[in-house]
Amino acid sequence: MEDDKRIARLVSRALETEGHAVDLAYNGPDALTIALDRQFDLLLLDLMLPGLDGTEVLSRVVEERPGQRVIVVSAIMEIGLRVACLDAGAVDFVSKPFVLAELMARVRARIREPNPAEAQWLVVGSLKLDVRQRRVLIAGRQVDLSLREFLLLRHLMQRAGQACSRSELLADVWHLSFDPGSNVVDVCVRRLRGKLGTAARVETVRSVGYRLLAG
Repeated sequence: MEDDKRIARLVSRALETEGHAVDLAYNGPDALTIALDRQFDLLLLDLMLPGLDGTEVLSRVVEERPGQRVIVVSAIMEIGLRVACLDAGAVDFVSKPFVLAELMARVRARIREPNPAEAQWLVVGSLKLDVRQRRVLIAGRQVDLSLREFLLLRHLMQRAGQACSRSELLADVWHLSFDPGSNVVDVCVRRLRGKLGTAARVETVRSVGYRLLAG
């Protein structure tokens, strides 16, 4: 989903060489229609699309298909936008100009990852997480979480009782290999604590990060 046809064809040929079937869209409305009408292992999405902004396409795709993997590929470098795209549900953000070999490596890595829609229930005390339908139940009562809160809770539940570092959480939940110099992890933990109540405790581990304990 790229308005620059030269770049789109270059990436398309590389993907086809690796055995992938590829559909192309050169504007936002077509990108959204294709993404919602068909099943894809992965979407590559530019943000500067004519007709409909790529951020809107991302938001609507993730809302309609929570398990859809999307890699944003953009020349826009602002860290705030990168974080916003990852918070909105993108699994990765690749800056332009990119090295084609690196982009292909990121595609392979994301496709290898298990799709959240295929996961099973996670249970910690009275807290149950249904990754298939992105639901959280506390003593049988459903609690609504944002995508990033859900991913954070999933990570903490997968490692319940163990200390999870901030860098680990940034890498797995926000797909950032560096500290953006903000408190995105702490803010998300604070929101999550408020929603979990006494069902589970997200404990602060001094100088490390956080740990999930049964309530």
